[in-house]
Amino acid sequence: MTDTEKSLRHEKRMKRHKEVVDAKTQKADQDKGLLLVITGNGKGKSSSGFGMIARALGHEMKTGVVQFIKGAFSTGEESFFRRFPNEVEYHVMGDGFTWDTQNLAQDIASAEAGWEVCKRLLSDPSIDVVLLDELNIVLKMKYLNAETVLADIAARPVMQHVIITGRGAPELVIEAADTVSRIEDVKHAFRAGIRAQKGIEL
Repeated sequence: MTDTEKSLRHEKRMKRHKEVVDAKTQKADQDKGLLLVITGNGKGKSSSGFGMIARALGHEMKTGVVQFIKGAFSTGEESFFRRFPNEVEYHVMGDGFTWDTQNLAQDIASAEAGWEVCKRLLSDPSIDVVLLDELNIVLKMKYLNAETVLADIAARPVMQHVIITGRGAPELVIEAADTVSRIEDVKHAFRAGIRAQKGIEL
């Protein structure tokens, strides 16, 4: 096949592709606040959630962040987003990983206190995007009732977006979501004896 033939074939294929994309784009004519779930055993769930918070700030949107589980140490995300107190309402409600706390009553109390903060954010129409970081783990461990949590989320302002991260998303959460991404664990440096690195894991 000559270069000219390759070029014409590519052009024809891209034209067909564009027609398909344009048709789908034309049909997607609704606006609504989305519920997004990022789960799976791979690395990058919180990173994706915080990336959307950064994106929202680029559009001059107001955001809220509630971090469950994490809290025993400061993360780069917290240090960065606290620089924008007028745009990001940031709350760290966890006491650390559950295998460190080893205290069921304490973990449940922290989760319940965190959800009270979430309910306030979810009832505030001035907040455009809410990130509930590691909420999936809290629900998986049954520190909070998934049906109650989803009912509170469903009652939020109509254009407010909610992002839930964490491995082990319950099926109820997946069913309720508009968009679900499952991040696969293919390979991780930790298993080769490399500790968590600043700017990458924390």
